[in-house]
Amino acid sequence: MRIGLVGKPNVGKSTYFSAATLAKVDIANYPFCTIEANVGVAFIAAPQPCPCKDLRERLEADGRLEPVSDDDPRQGSICEPRTGSCVGYVRLVPTFLVDVAGLVPGAADGRGRGNAFLSDLANCDALIQVVDAAGLTDIEGNPIAAVEDVESALKEETSFLTQELDSWIYGILDDGWSRGSRRVQAEGDKGLSTFLQERFTGLGASLSHVLQALDGFRNQWGDLDTPWMWPEEKVRSLALHLRSQLFPIHIAANKADSAKGTPWNAIEANGIIQPTMADMELALRRADSGGMISYSPGSDSFDIVDESKLNPAQLNALSSMKDKLAQSGGTGVAELLSSVLFNALDHVVVYPVADENAWKDSEGRILPDAFVVPNGIEAKALAYKVHSDLGDGFIKAVDGRSRRVVGADHECSDSDVIK
Repeated sequence: MRIGLVGKPNVGKSTYFSAATLAKVDIANYPFCTIEANVGVAFIAAPQPCPCKDLRERLEADGRLEPVSDDDPRQGSICEPRTGSCVGYVRLVPTFLVDVAGLVPGAADGRGRGNAFLSDLANCDALIQVVDAAGLTDIEGNPIAAVEDVESALKEETSFLTQELDSWIYGILDDGWSRGSRRVQAEGDKGLSTFLQERFTGLGASLSHVLQALDGFRNQWGDLDTPWMWPEEKVRSLALHLRSQLFPIHIAANKADSAKGTPWNAIEANGIIQPTMADMELALRRADSGGMISYSPGSDSFDIVDESKLNPAQLNALSSMKDKLAQSGGTGVAELLSSVLFNALDHVVVYPVADENAWKDSEGRILPDAFVVPNGIEAKALAYKVHSDLGDGFIKAVDGRSRRVVGADHECSDSDVIK
């Protein structure tokens, strides 16, 4: 999965990206600090406890494993992740995060990075628009003292991205509209849906996307008769409905700790809206990596490892951040990524194994793999994700929890262990 970070320059996209991935990228207080898209891996907590918790309980009950000791650094986890980590049965799973270079109004007409920006978005499964909740940048990303009406500024900021996407999709539609109209004349409504799916395949359009867009369009305009006679306004409306299906946009109201009140409540969006503090998340992640504190992404607190090794300025800064974390319930960075991946995109975490009893792979490692997959993925499709040979030779699967043999069409659920 790929989640794209988008928005105008200088709102904290690169900071958000670094906070989520700990990748080193240029971060500066001026537009177009990011010139090309940065791609990194963010590790997100699985929504359910790692199955190694259930395995440990079973082994302890059988007398094959001692109870968890107070000084266990992994707090009971016994799995052996190939990627990510697991502490206290919180399994971190990977997803790709893309920091797309800053957008300015007029990108669909070639301003800024123009179509290069829009093309980067086409490879993402979901978009998070990072906006300036503190109102410290103008519409093109230039630093300013502060805007007086932050709510109006946020509405303008969120709408300009959808307008650019609408213009881009309209351009693709308009370029082939005469050919699409002829197909409708020959094939009826089916010809229109087929034309649209083919036209937008490069943007990840499925037949479901197209049909849902057409349903919304019908609710506004009625039937689909005579598209060759539609005015530009009607074709642009179809582009809007297609965009809403192809590019649902979630909002990171960044710099929330510097905002006055909760201006993000005025934002209208067809996705999740989450206040975030990317600067603080990045500082906490780096302090954790440096051994100064113990912090888990998404947590509303942290522990200082050894106060005697910190100077007064560091202690004051950490105390201030701890207070803000407690007030806000966290920085919002990890929470938004989790909500987009597991709720909006409806994905789950499934654990493939080679041994349905010990929950190990062929090399004896406990639950080494955690796959992020669509909810309800069938067992044979999961086998193909593990390895093409497993899919080609698929005969049956085994549910590791119930030990029940299941067929190719068995639908997997969150936290399933499947052989």
